Amino acid sequence: MPSALHMAADNAALSAAVKRSRKLLNKRAMVAAAASAVPVPGLDWMVDAAMLSQLIPEINKEFGLTPQQLDQLEPKKRDQVQKAVALVGSVLIGKFISRDLVIKAATKIGVRLTAKQAAKYVPLAGQVVAAAVGYAAIRYFGEEHMKDCIRVARQAQLDVPTLGYPA
Repeated sequence: MPSALHMAADNAALSAAVKRSRKLLNKRAMVAAAASAVPVPGLDWMVDAAMLSQLIPEINKEFGLTPQQLDQLEPKKRDQVQKAVALVGSVLIGKFISRDLVIKAATKIGVRLTAKQAAKYVPLAGQVVAAAVGYAAIRYFGEEHMKDCIRVARQAQLDVPTLGYPA
C-alpha cells in the first residue's frame, strides 16, 4: 500500500502538503506516545482524542479542505469537492471536527488502542509497548487521513494552497 507521499509524488503542491502534514503528525504522535506511557487509565484515550481533534483540521487546512476554505470556493468547485468527499467516504474532510467525531472515526484503529491499554499494566516493558503502539496508531490514522485528502484533491481537481510556504 503506497504512503501518502508516494501517492502525491507526481504533484509538487500535494507533496508539499504531505510533508507539512507529516511534520504536524510527528509532533502530535510523540505527545500521544508520551501520554500512552503514563499508567493512568483513560489518560491516553483523552490525549489521543485531543491530538486528533487538533491534527485533523490542521491536515485538512494543508490540503485546502477546511469548512472555511471550502466556503471560499466557487459553488461548482465546492460541489466537486463534496462529491469527491462522498466518493472517498471520509467523515473528517470539510467538516467541523469534534472529539466525538474523531472518536467515531478512530474505530479504525480501535484494536491497536485496546492493545495499548492492555500493555500498560505490564511494568516498564508494557509502558514502552503502549507508547510505541500509541505513536503508531496516531501515525496510521494521520497517514490514512492524508491519503483521503489526496484522493479528494485529485478527484475534485482542487488547487492545494501553499499557505505561505515555498512550493
